[in-house]
Amino acid sequence: MKNTSALKVNPLVGYDDSTLNWKRITDRKKTFDYPVDYWVAILGFDVEKKHVDFMGKWEPNSYCHYHRHLSPTTSIVLSGEHNVVETETAEKTHKIRTRGDIAITDAGDAHMEYGGAEGSLLLFSMDCDGGTVFEVLDKSNNVLVGLSFDDFITGNY
Repeated sequence: MKNTSALKVNPLVGYDDSTLNWKRITDRKKTFDYPVDYWVAILGFDVEKKHVDFMGKWEPNSYCHYHRHLSPTTSIVLSGEHNVVETETAEKTHKIRTRGDIAITDAGDAHMEYGGAEGSLLLFSMDCDGGTVFEVLDKSNNVLVGLSFDDFITGNY
C-alpha cells in the first residue's frame, strides 16, 4: 500500500459522479424562505452497524433544509465552497469550508448548509444508533419531519 503523501495525482480529477444514483431535493411548494436545491447519493451502508456513507451536492447559492444530525458526522469538502451556519446558541456562527476541509460534528447540532457561487460537493460518514438520523426544523427549532435510517438509505424522503 502506498503512502498517500506519495500520490502525485489528484484522485478527484476526472472523477465522474454521474455514475452515482443521485436524488434531487428541492422545495417545490415554496415552503421555506431560502432556496432549497441539493442532491444526495448513498455510497454504502451497514444495516447492522447503522453506518452510512453518502455524498451531498449543493447547487450554487442553494441550501439543504435547516436541520440537525442525530448522530456524529464526519464530512469532507471535495469541491466548491461550502457554508455552514450553526445556530446552537443564540449567536449564529458562519463557517466557510473549502476543498479538503474535514469536519467532525457531534449529534444534535442544528445548522443551515449551502453551496457557494459554484455549489459544493461533500462526502459524509455517519455511525447512527438507529431510529431517526436527521430532523428538518423550522426557524424556532421545532421538528417538521424526522428521517429514519431505513428511509434515508432507501431514498424514501
